[in-house]
Amino acid sequence: MRKLLDFLLRKKHWFLFIFFEVLSIMLVYRDNLYQRSALLSSANYISGHIATVTGGIRSYFHLRKINRNLQEQNGKMEMELLKLQEQIDAMLEDTVSFKGYVKDSLHTEYPFQFVLAGVINNSFSQVANYITLNKGKNDGISPDMGVVSEQGVVGIVSHVSDHFSVVISLLNPKSKISCKVLGNNSFGYLSWNGHDIQHVTLEELPRHAEFQKGDTVVTSGYSAIFPAGLIVGTVEGFSKEHDDNFYALQVKLATSFSSLQNVRIIRNTLQQEQLNLEREAKKND
Repeated sequence: MRKLLDFLLRKKHWFLFIFFEVLSIMLVYRDNLYQRSALLSSANYISGHIATVTGGIRSYFHLRKINRNLQEQNGKMEMELLKLQEQIDAMLEDTVSFKGYVKDSLHTEYPFQFVLAGVINNSFSQVANYITLNKGKNDGISPDMGVVSEQGVVGIVSHVSDHFSVVISLLNPKSKISCKVLGNNSFGYLSWNGHDIQHVTLEELPRHAEFQKGDTVVTSGYSAIFPAGLIVGTVEGFSKEHDDNFYALQVKLATSFSSLQNVRIIRNTLQQEQLNLEREAKKND
C-alpha cells in the first residue's frame, strides 16, 4: 500500500494533467455543437474499425470449421457420383436386366464410406515417402484403406495406432495401385521412380489400350481398397516396355504432395468379406 501511495505522489502532476485534459474535453463536448459532432464521428469511426477487425478475427477462426464442412460435403458428393457411375456402367453392360437392376440398386447400400483426417507429418523428397494422419483405430481406421485428397489419390494406410495412422504415399516404390485410362477398361499398375514428385508411371498397360496425351488416369476398382473412378492424374507421354506387348505411361499426379493438409480415408465395409473369399479360393492353387 505504501508503494502505491508513493507512486501516486511521485506521478501526481501527470494524474492532474490527465484530469484537466478530460475535464476540458468534456466541457468542449458539452458546450460546442461542432466539436460534439466531430467527436462523435471520430468515435463512430474508431468503434467501426474495431468492430471490423474483431469481426475479421472471428471469421478467420471460423474458417477451419467451414473448410471442414465443405470437405465433408465434397466427399459425400464424390461418393454419390462414384455410386451413380457404377450403376450406369452396370446398366450399359446388361441392358436386358435394366429394370431389375435399377430396382435392386436403389436398395443396395454403397460399400465405400470416408473419414476426414488431417496431415500431421508428410515426407515427399525421400526415396520412400510416408504420411502420418491424426486418425487411428479409435476412429475406425485400419490398414489397407485408401486415402484421397480434394485433388486425387494420395496412398494406402499401412500402419495404425489408437490415434494415428501412417500412409504409404504414391511417392513410394512400395506403392502399387491398379489404375486405368478413363474410358478404357485395360488397366496397369502405378509405380514411382524415386525422383520426380509430380510424376509416376502406369506400367503393364496392354498395347491394344487406346489413349492420348491429356487423358485422365483413374483407379480401376479392381481391388477392395479404392472404388473405380477416383482421379490419379493425366497422361503426359508413353514409351514401350521391354516386352513390346505393353506400354508405360508417364502420368502427372493430380495431388500436390508438397502442400497436402487434409485428406479423406476411404473405408470399404465389404472389404474383409471380399478378401476372405479370395483367400479361400486361392487355397486350392
